[in-house]
Amino acid sequence: MLWRLLRTYLRPYKKELAAVVVLQLLSTAATLYLPSINGKIIDRGVAVGDTGYIFAMGGAMLAIASLQIAASIAAVFFGARIAMSYGRDVRAAVFHHVGKLSAREVGTIGAPSLITRSTNDVQQVQMLVLMSATMLVTAPIMCVGGIVMALREDLALSKLLLVCIPVLAASIGTIIGRMISKYRALQPKIDGINRILREQITGMRVVRAFVREPAEAARFGEANGELTEIALRIGRLQALMWPTVMLVFNASSLAVLWLGSYQIDDGVLEIGALTAYLAYLIQILVAVMMTSFMSIMIPRAAVCAERIVEVLDLVPRMDPPARPLVPPQPTGVVELRGVEYRYEGASAPVLADMSFVARPGEVTAIIGATGSGKTTLLELIARLADPTAGAVHVDDLDVRLRDPEELWARMGMVPQRAYLFSGTVASNLRFGDPGATDEQLWRALELAQAKDFVEAMPEKLEAPIAQGGTNVSGGQRQRLAIARALLREPAVLLLDDAFSALDLATEARLRAALAPRLAKTATIVVAQRVASIRNADQILVLEGGRLVGKGTHAELVTGCPTYAEIVTSQTEEQEAAA
Repeated sequence: MLWRLLRTYLRPYKKELAAVVVLQLLSTAATLYLPSINGKIIDRGVAVGDTGYIFAMGGAMLAIASLQIAASIAAVFFGARIAMSYGRDVRAAVFHHVGKLSAREVGTIGAPSLITRSTNDVQQVQMLVLMSATMLVTAPIMCVGGIVMALREDLALSKLLLVCIPVLAASIGTIIGRMISKYRALQPKIDGINRILREQITGMRVVRAFVREPAEAARFGEANGELTEIALRIGRLQALMWPTVMLVFNASSLAVLWLGSYQIDDGVLEIGALTAYLAYLIQILVAVMMTSFMSIMIPRAAVCAERIVEVLDLVPRMDPPARPLVPPQPTGVVELRGVEYRYEGASAPVLADMSFVARPGEVTAIIGATGSGKTTLLELIARLADPTAGAVHVDDLDVRLRDPEELWARMGMVPQRAYLFSGTVASNLRFGDPGATDEQLWRALELAQAKDFVEAMPEKLEAPIAQGGTNVSGGQRQRLAIARALLREPAVLLLDDAFSALDLATEARLRAALAPRLAKTATIVVAQRVASIRNADQILVLEGGRLVGKGTHAELVTGCPTYAEIVTSQTEEQEAAA
């Protein structure tokens, strides 16, 4: 999965990657050549007092060091640019792909996990790309080049490489092997923290209303403790790594100096050559250490890549057709033909044998007990879900044959939960029509009975709206959501219990204002109160996911026992309240 993700999203940066490899090759070659020059300066300059040779070779060292610095800076610059661009592209791909998924598909992974995958997980893979550009390319070149240069300096001392390199690799490998399992357990713990934090922030009022702060604090503390414990275990292993590396470095250096001193005493080796060999040994061990460090990042990045690819491989069930059709003559008619909807693995359908027609200029109301499928019915019409049997037609064309964007452009929807985005009143309303003028916004607000309270705000249309609309009341949120839907001038308007937070007087004014505006719109309303729908052109009564009654209020009161029972229960409640 990691290789697939890297190959797919690094393909546009082939030239930059090639430049990084060339620059790192130049930088590493210069780094490898410097100890050799330093050894020659000691043996041929310092030892014999040849000042001219020292200055000449010192100048060469400065030139090579300048080349090494310039190449390193350029390599890091291009590497960082590639890594940041890669992270941007992957995040954008995840974001746009999630936007194509239905709410039920998103629910299979969960919003908290999606947040972690598009931020923390992408960051881990992005960091791997950055480290690969700066370390993974350098390490093998430095290791192989260092071994070659060390062999050139002294073959006898090079036998130490057969000991110190395996010891360092085995020591770090043992530590890394224990870290991999910890990293695999770390990402789900981050998901858990995000989930609990999101629940507590979203449900803050419920938590306070039921005095559950101590219990929620304990739940968060438990999840936080588990994450902290795993992070501490990883930290302890990482803390052990550096002393282990330094122990091998120092022991190897001591062995080189000890054995080299005997060779110098015998006249076989010069001091400059010993100095150069010691530098090459350190470079080789540093290369092994860098490779080992990268081997820590690769398993964690691989886990993160699997999680990212899992999202990208989630196939949207409502993909637009390869050749979408456009209705030759938009009629605004909504028709359901034997529609059934069933959740995966469910023994019974949520909706079954659903057939009706909603025409422009008419109000079709839907009423029924909780869980009878009212909201699901609206989702099928808007193609937020596809029926498992039957067909939904809008403008006399099956919605599955149309481009979803083109279909949604003809619809306005006020969901059961009137959600507002952080921004201003104007920015929220312009979700319905980005090009709407201020005059059009005020007209929509007036129709939705929202003009008065918006005018009372100091900033009016530029009044700030908090995320979710939490700084306005439930009724105000609903009216703003209705105004947002009206700005689209939709051919089909779907209202999912959109008046539930309004008092009867405000609802009556709103319905009276909407009537002339919706004269050419097919309006489908889900409601809980009979008083809200008694004047509808047709009322659909749902029970257990089936259509048990269809007609006007007067017809259903006498002809549909389920509807009559709803009317009676609500009448009794009103009388009891009075």
